Amino acid sequence: MKPANGLALKTTFVAFKGRALYHCAPSPHNFLSFRARVELPILMSVTIKTPEAQDKMRAAGQAAASVLTMIEPHVKPGVTTGELDRICREFVEGPLGCVSATVGYTAGGSRPPFTGAICTSVNHVVCHGIPGNKVLKKGDILNIDVTVIKDGYHGDTSKMYFVGEPTVLARRLVETCHQAMIQGIEQVRPGARLGDIGHAIQQLAEAAGYAIVREYCGHGIGLVFHEDPQVVHYGRPGTGFELKEGMTFTIEPMLNAGRAAVKELPDQWTVVTKDHSLSAQWEHTVLVTRDGHEVLTLRDGAL
Repeated sequence: MKPANGLALKTTFVAFKGRALYHCAPSPHNFLSFRARVELPILMSVTIKTPEAQDKMRAAGQAAASVLTMIEPHVKPGVTTGELDRICREFVEGPLGCVSATVGYTAGGSRPPFTGAICTSVNHVVCHGIPGNKVLKKGDILNIDVTVIKDGYHGDTSKMYFVGEPTVLARRLVETCHQAMIQGIEQVRPGARLGDIGHAIQQLAEAAGYAIVREYCGHGIGLVFHEDPQVVHYGRPGTGFELKEGMTFTIEPMLNAGRAAVKELPDQWTVVTKDHSLSAQWEHTVLVTRDGHEVLTLRDGAL
């Protein structure tokens, strides 16, 4: 779109987990009169957050993180993913005073409305699992992914949970995925490249014998749920977009214990490993600061 008042409205990829589903205009939360005061565009699609916008991103990020902390004691054998979703939604809309970014989300009409305030991905489900009647059992691994909107800004984060005692394989996969995310985050600083993040994650994951899911990636975030840049979890150092102070984006590697191949189920949301091997994912929203980075979705100070 053409620049207006010196600011270029951007075209945004709308997706869950950064997978481009189609092109659309900016969301209603990203109207120009507000954005002109809080976000400055780089090129056409990557936005730099001003100090005011960074404060709002911190608040949204901490709200999202608090959901994952709150729900932890409820993750136990016998509970359904639908019950976990109910608890999270009541917490988001009640005490937090936020709005779920996922309830009713249609990716611009290309998908049926998502029904959950969280994504619940169990065992071989890679991402976008729809909460429902699935009963958790001992030994399951579960990813809960939550995105909330607070004062127009999005906070997006996910965490792995063990349901009872996991198998040795499951624990190793989950812990390696967590370390891979941390390795990626540690690369974030002004002047670094997106390829540095992907390379760090890829090196650690593949050295441990795990496959990286390539169809889905991290993404820029702010007033818009999914914006540029796309943050892939593999790559070559020194390549890709150069990071700038004030950028905010997610880093959210997905690792499979078996092959990398995935498929989307007929519900048009749930993504599973083709070989039914276990999959794990962790996610944080990160801000590029003057001398490094800040993780906006820390849970009680912990990654």
